[in-house]
Amino acid sequence: MNGDPKLYDLLEQLGIEYQYIEHPEAPTIEIAKQYWAGHDARHCKNLFFRNHKGNQHYLVLLDCDAEMNIHAIEQQLRQGKLSFASPERLMRYLGVKPGSVTPFGLINDVDHHVIVFVDRNLQQAERVSYHPCENTASLIIKRTDLERFLDYQGNRWEWIELY
Repeated sequence: MNGDPKLYDLLEQLGIEYQYIEHPEAPTIEIAKQYWAGHDARHCKNLFFRNHKGNQHYLVLLDCDAEMNIHAIEQQLRQGKLSFASPERLMRYLGVKPGSVTPFGLINDVDHHVIVFVDRNLQQAERVSYHPCENTASLIIKRTDLERFLDYQGNRWEWIELY
């Protein structure tokens, strides 16, 4: 299976069942959508930001078809201007490359540095999908299992209105 072996071990430890979908490299939502067709899940895009000082990082999870208003998030977070984090920061905090951003990368954030914001609209989803730290596969899990995973990881996280 593609992805981080530590992730699969943790999902098993937590009793989180998943549907595994292997596919060619899918670094963008537009590409990934063709491989998600016919699967019963809310597919998500995941964005990794840093604040203007570069001392805080945020992972934002939202529906893949949603438009996000970055200025609204900046106002809510009160951290000043946000920008996308560099590939080096992605690797440092989540252990992933660009195009593979996922909440599952939090397994590599041992200091719980990254703060996670989840689009409140995803609360309506029964199942959600994310890359397993590599964009050549997707995992579909129950939304409640995503919450359990986030709680277990220990990073601060919350539901938020993103648009």
